[in-house]
Amino acid sequence: MISRKNMGSASPLLLITLVLGVCFATYNLVAMVMHNRSISKLTIYNSDGGIFVDPIIKMPESVRKLKRAKMPFHVALTATDAPYSKWQCRIMYYWYKKQKDLPGSEMGGFTRILHSGNPDNLMNEIPTVIVDPLPAGLDRGYIVLNRPWAFVQWLEKATIEEEYVLMAEPDHIFITPLPNLAHGGYPAAFPFFYIKPDQNEKLLRKFFPEEMGPVTNIDPIGNSPVIIKKELLEKISPTWMNVSLKMKDDPETDKTFGWVLEMYAYAVASALHGVQHVLQKDFMLQPPWDLEIGKKYIIHYTYGCDYNMKGELTYGKIGEWRFDKRSFLQGPPPRNLPLPPPGVPESVVRIYKYKFETVFVLLVTMVRSAEPIRHTFLSLTQLKQVETYIAHLGSTFHPRFHVLELLCLQVTLVKMVNEATANIPNWNAE
Repeated sequence: MISRKNMGSASPLLLITLVLGVCFATYNLVAMVMHNRSISKLTIYNSDGGIFVDPIIKMPESVRKLKRAKMPFHVALTATDAPYSKWQCRIMYYWYKKQKDLPGSEMGGFTRILHSGNPDNLMNEIPTVIVDPLPAGLDRGYIVLNRPWAFVQWLEKATIEEEYVLMAEPDHIFITPLPNLAHGGYPAAFPFFYIKPDQNEKLLRKFFPEEMGPVTNIDPIGNSPVIIKKELLEKISPTWMNVSLKMKDDPETDKTFGWVLEMYAYAVASALHGVQHVLQKDFMLQPPWDLEIGKKYIIHYTYGCDYNMKGELTYGKIGEWRFDKRSFLQGPPPRNLPLPPPGVPESVVRIYKYKFETVFVLLVTMVRSAEPIRHTFLSLTQLKQVETYIAHLGSTFHPRFHVLELLCLQVTLVKMVNEATANIPNWNAE
């Protein structure tokens, strides 16, 4: 009896000890797993703070949870003195000034890095630093090859107050105030669907040797848009320049990569320095392929936008209505460009200070509100809800809503171009 009694009193203590031991071991195991995951992978964030898991790059948890003070970045773009480059720079700078001091912005100073070697007529309009082009004939007609060399020179000669740099391009328009999307040593970049390191391993091994790891260490990005610490860019830029020149010298690589060669070169150069980027899908949109604006920050109007008069995209064919920057190679586009074909309601482009039920009515009746909220748009989900709702009413409007999703981007782009050209003095000056 005494023996049993003692055993009965000892077993709870033993049980508690075992439970605590198991809990401690489990905690350490979980902590170790999470730590290893956070080191080996990076995370993709959208503008709402949501997390997207990406097979290539994730962000460490410790960095993600870090609360920080405001971190301004310097906006820098490379340009030539050609009319085609100048009118795009003027529009880009106009929208930079409009967004720079709005809530949520962390945009700092601005520099147009002019790699023509000589001043032009925009020196007093846009902050500009003049650098030299590559030696004659070295770019072999591929003008973008001057970009890394321009950044190398700018970083050596300029005084840049900000700790971070946004590498931008003339055909970027800021549609909302841009915060600093970078996180310490992890630059922020936009993932391009056509940059595919895993599908070009044979070529990339010429510039990214096996001892550097798998080619999936190369991010699917270009150099723009990228927000990066200035000290990291100073390390990467010379390598970026050298890799670009080597790729151009290799006939097979030059033929395969074509106009995106310099983008691959930046991605390779970054990987050679062990720099991985956080892929920010909300960084930028590219009409006509992106169907909604959402909460993205930049419009990149590199692609031609062609439609027939029914409001249908005409892929690979010049449309009855079009907006293509290449239509204005010799000089700036005229003021007040025509908007896309009739039938695109203004209510799709701007959301109004009304309940969503009122938005339904606005879409059906195509009546404009008096108080638009600037640069805010219906989401794809909302548009589909509207489509379902109107179909339920038996309206004949609903088959066109998929077209409207695309056209609202064109309206936004053209309206922003028109606003800039209407307010920039001496717009037609070349």
